[in-house]
Amino acid sequence: MQTMTLARSSRATGLAAGACALFLSGASASAQTLVENSAEVRFQLDLHVPDAALTPLLPPGFTLNVAAQGPAKDCNLRAIFVDRLTVNGPDGKPVGKGSNRLVYLAAPVKDASGANAQVVIGGLTADAADAPGPFGNYLLATTATARRAIGGEGLAVTETQDWVFQAASGEHLEMHIAFERGVSNRGTASDTKFYSSKDASKVQISKQEQVLEILRNATTNPPDKVKAFSFTASGGSYAKLFDGTEKPVSWDNISWMNRSVSVP
Repeated sequence: MQTMTLARSSRATGLAAGACALFLSGASASAQTLVENSAEVRFQLDLHVPDAALTPLLPPGFTLNVAAQGPAKDCNLRAIFVDRLTVNGPDGKPVGKGSNRLVYLAAPVKDASGANAQVVIGGLTADAADAPGPFGNYLLATTATARRAIGGEGLAVTETQDWVFQAASGEHLEMHIAFERGVSNRGTASDTKFYSSKDASKVQISKQEQVLEILRNATTNPPDKVKAFSFTASGGSYAKLFDGTEKPVSWDNISWMNRSVSVP
């Protein structure tokens, strides 16, 4: 009889804990407000830039979170080139012009609580309505060019991408790459917090599902699919970050991404 009582008590405790977890999960989800959904094509260039130039740009209480191993080893800054094919609100209707092209710089960090996050250092955007944007540090791009060309025969596919962004104040980010496209893994949806470097109260929660292919990596040494590559970054507020010592460490093609953005 005693054993049965204990079992019932344990089961009741478990049910109560489960109900509590579900309640907290629901409360957490409801605390977020959906801002938009988007379908995107991206190219992510992982870089190592001078820590002495990057660290002062982080909000108080934030620290760099540089991987010591794996494909992101030594990366302290990412240049992410984005072609936002569609941008839709929670009601499904287009937001603003309904599409955009931009490049932004993001650093992997530990936030003030010690959680993994990203800090958006800045960006160049083609849409004037997106400057200064959600993080308060996007600049309007006077030049915003994105071109992709796909060729090949049979199952052999080659792709060329050309991205050029320039602001009136001198900030310049440009990348040209040609590569042989292969097979990619589909990543599961995950939540990442993105903070502004200027104001940590400006935060977005990005949930994204994507197909990413590592074309070249300095650490894991996958088959090198890059046939031609150049990257130029300079000018204005980016001058100290890109002083000529910057070094690419991973070349990642994101053939598609479905992304939802929420705010706390």
